[in-house]
Amino acid sequence: MLFTDDTIAALEFAAALADTVPGASESGDDELATTAQLSALIGAWQYSGRRDGDAAELAEVREARERIRGIWGRPRDEVVDEVNAILAEAGALPRLVRHDDSDWHIHATSPEAPLAERMLVEAAMALVDVVRADETARLRECAADDCTGLFADLSKNASRRYCSTRCGNRMAARAHRARSAD
Repeated sequence: MLFTDDTIAALEFAAALADTVPGASESGDDELATTAQLSALIGAWQYSGRRDGDAAELAEVREARERIRGIWGRPRDEVVDEVNAILAEAGALPRLVRHDDSDWHIHATSPEAPLAERMLVEAAMALVDVVRADETARLRECAADDCTGLFADLSKNASRRYCSTRCGNRMAARAHRARSAD
């Protein structure tokens, strides 16, 4: 295994959060436009801790989404700079916790910290592992020409090109039609 389960979960959540923007989302719309959508996202990913459920929290999470999108695919040293900034701003203090159905894993903020801060810090902690393993090249943009989706390539041979099967199938069908037309 390349990364621990909590790192994988944090990377996958960070990509899912980043992919709620128009152009990356499955619907093509902003999938983080309402507090109800935020609540559904958090529920689907079983996020623990404080939830305010108000417009201010939604705005903060949308800012966190943009910050995460800005980290993805950057050179390793720039990822380090951003990770260190996030951890310093939050006053992150890593500790082992166990809750709900999760075994021991790392949290670096209080469960009472604002949701957006916890999201950023969890993403930053996962990115610490990515940087230490010198695997920042696995933080990718979808290769589909009509998608702005992001993903963490967790395949063994680092060969994943698309954010979803949907994009991969669409591009394969497009390539097939192009070859058939010749």
